[in-house]
Amino acid sequence: MSLGAWLELIASGVITGSIYALVALGLNLQYGLMRILNIAHGEFLMLGAFVTWVAATTLGWSPLAMIPLSFALTFVLGLVIHRLWFKRLTDTSPNVDVFEARALMVSFGLMFLVQNFASWVWGGELRGYDYLTDPVAIGGAQFAANKLLVLALSLVFSAALIVLLRTTLLGKGVRALMQSPTGAQLVGINTKTLHPLMFGIGLGLSGVAGCLLSMTYTIAPAMGEPYTVTALIVITLGGFGSMGGALAGGLLLGIVEAVGMHFTSPSLKSLLSYTVFIAVLLLRPNGLFHRKR
Repeated sequence: MSLGAWLELIASGVITGSIYALVALGLNLQYGLMRILNIAHGEFLMLGAFVTWVAATTLGWSPLAMIPLSFALTFVLGLVIHRLWFKRLTDTSPNVDVFEARALMVSFGLMFLVQNFASWVWGGELRGYDYLTDPVAIGGAQFAANKLLVLALSLVFSAALIVLLRTTLLGKGVRALMQSPTGAQLVGINTKTLHPLMFGIGLGLSGVAGCLLSMTYTIAPAMGEPYTVTALIVITLGGFGSMGGALAGGLLLGIVEAVGMHFTSPSLKSLLSYTVFIAVLLLRPNGLFHRKR
């Protein structure tokens, strides 16, 4: 393989991995803070993709303009869902283990609810539109302009969340709750405010990921579920609760998939992902980027 071919291959993996990371960051935020393993997380990626498709094909809006709207829509849905279901579970569950089990069952139901709603509204066929499909030459390799845009924006949103959590007072409160929920509440950190806010931000990132995906790939009501599974693999790679680990894990998984599929077969994509997943669980159960304290 030429240098240009290698560059295209690695860059393809990084582009895919940046989406994985963006989705995983939102899911990791929900689980690390609230112990909600939201199996329906990818369905809000699908909603963001369909809302963008409708705006681009029916209203003639730019997909770029839909990024903040997709975030706002899924963020508000996150606030409503947390208020209607997960807050009630928090109030009625006797302990964290019971809450996790109940939240998992609720999220399964939510997944089928959202997926079937999308199928009813938009049908089951593939949808798509053309946006910035012209090739761009970089270092002897060529990339579609829309994929470069997806990479840049995915990294911007991922970095923005990490900076928010590491440098702001709000982020310090979130990290304190992740490390010691009881201790954080004893010093006055308000979970009633942070929990719905962070749950909404998590779903908002998923909506943004869906908006970005719609610029480059066809979309369908069932597209969200594979991204939820991939996000779980990424979180395992990076370590539960680690935002930087989720970003690194997403990029790493994207590269592994791209290189593996090139030298084997695209049909083995899932096999490659699950092989990495199982190996990490066996050899580094706390994640590849976990640091002993």
